[in-house]
Amino acid sequence: MNAATLRIARPSDDIEALVPFYRDGLGFDVLYRFADHDGFDGIMLGSRGAPYHLEFTKAHGHAAGRAPTQENLLIFYLPDLPDWQAAVDRMEAVGYSPVPAFNAYWDRHGRTFEDPDGYRIVLQNSAWGI
Repeated sequence: MNAATLRIARPSDDIEALVPFYRDGLGFDVLYRFADHDGFDGIMLGSRGAPYHLEFTKAHGHAAGRAPTQENLLIFYLPDLPDWQAAVDRMEAVGYSPVPAFNAYWDRHGRTFEDPDGYRIVLQNSAWGI
């Protein structure tokens, strides 16, 4: 199978509150926006050319609510220490402080941040490997 492109889609009650977290904090680009597409507004964020992006949608007349648990994670592996530190510094510079990870494993070599909807991302200072 050829490498797939991954889209992670998630509902939100306030898309605009998420933009600073993912654009300014994580450094993602706004790839696309749409309004009132069959009752949905949305935004796609990611790094241009990367094989993944995030889509956040708001369904008109529907409440999405917050993350169901603190263990709903997206993990970004940044093995190079200066790159990892720059990513952590960027999140903190725009006002997002690390939170204790629900699973302490992620605190050993990473920092966890919670977005305005309660979903969490981990900036992990290690290489991906299975």
